Amino acid sequence: MTGSSSRRHEGVIAESSGVITVCRPPRDGPVMNPSWGLSGAYDLRPERSLAEMGGLTMAGSVQSRESINTGPDLELYLVRRAAAVVGLGGIALVHVLDLQGKLDELPYVGVMFIGLIGASLLLAEALIRSDDARAWLAAGALAAATIVGYGISRTTGLPGDHDSDVGNWLEPLGLASLLVEGVVVLLAVARLMPRR
Repeated sequence: MTGSSSRRHEGVIAESSGVITVCRPPRDGPVMNPSWGLSGAYDLRPERSLAEMGGLTMAGSVQSRESINTGPDLELYLVRRAAAVVGLGGIALVHVLDLQGKLDELPYVGVMFIGLIGASLLLAEALIRSDDARAWLAAGALAAATIVGYGISRTTGLPGDHDSDVGNWLEPLGLASLLVEGVVVLLAVARLMPRR
């Protein structure tokens, strides 16, 4: 280190110039990779942990210990999260576009669409804010449940539907929905798989 003053805080050394580097990985909590080129003034007062300061502040650079911490892998990690957020937004959009028709045809399905739209948006926000495995699990489960619901509506039909959607596999909104839901499921599975 240079001659600037520094202090140790949860495995991180903060120089008075504001550059943050790793002195040793902490047993739990955030890990930062100095190769990411972090610089700037960050509040590292001893009474506040990095997790209390917002987790993924500092341009998305603070990650959980399980997260990938190398340059090229960081790009993959950020692209995966961004794609999942866009996918969840796509799920919400497709169901907003079909909402009025469902409220008229089958009100209970319309209410389920409203729940799906809200849950998709909340999970997208959760993934924007952090790389929480629970958010990934919930996003994957929500997308998978929606795929199952689509399959039921096209095969046996939903209660009270009177077979209006049975066999209608090529409906454009349905196909768009299947695409974005499938992408979210694949991204969630890829994120939740144990790293080697």
